[in-house]
Amino acid sequence: MKRKTILWRRLLIGITLIWLGAAVTLDTYGRRATAAETWDAIVVAGCRVMPDGQPSHALEARTRKAVDLWRQGLAPVIVFTGGVGDTPPAESVAASNLALTLGVPTTALVLESTSASTEENARYASGILGGGRIIVVSDAYHVFRCERVFARYFDEVRGAGALSPIWPRTRGAFREVAAVGYYAVKGRL
Repeated sequence: MKRKTILWRRLLIGITLIWLGAAVTLDTYGRRATAAETWDAIVVAGCRVMPDGQPSHALEARTRKAVDLWRQGLAPVIVFTGGVGDTPPAESVAASNLALTLGVPTTALVLESTSASTEENARYASGILGGGRIIVVSDAYHVFRCERVFARYFDEVRGAGALSPIWPRTRGAFREVAAVGYYAVKGRL
């Protein structure tokens, strides 16, 4: 009995370490530098809005990253994606409101306010932009999957990872390992 318990514990520890390694790898991948060249647009993947209508920490970090890239002159417009989740307003509206307070003019903002998933973010943003070359901004751990999903709808895609606070980022990275596995099994990567 004791030997069987030890084997189960080792198996559990092994799986946990592999999962942790995959989460760290995804997060590291998303933090690589963005190429300093001109793109057609910066697209921000949608993310949760807080009950008070403000962007979540992750959506705020994504928005600030996109505004920074826009200020560097990497693209003329920022496309915010995401519909209404658990609480209004739409994710794209909450993010664009923050971008306005950061000094981005309305002429540089495009909103897609109906999507509810990474897949829909990509499809609906492509419908607005008509393809082209984009930088997609998301949490660092989410960049790998975003690049692959968005690449089915755009001519060229480069990801840029935002860094949210450590606890939501850690939780998200662990969840993202399962999402990447699911997308891989479904042939959507």
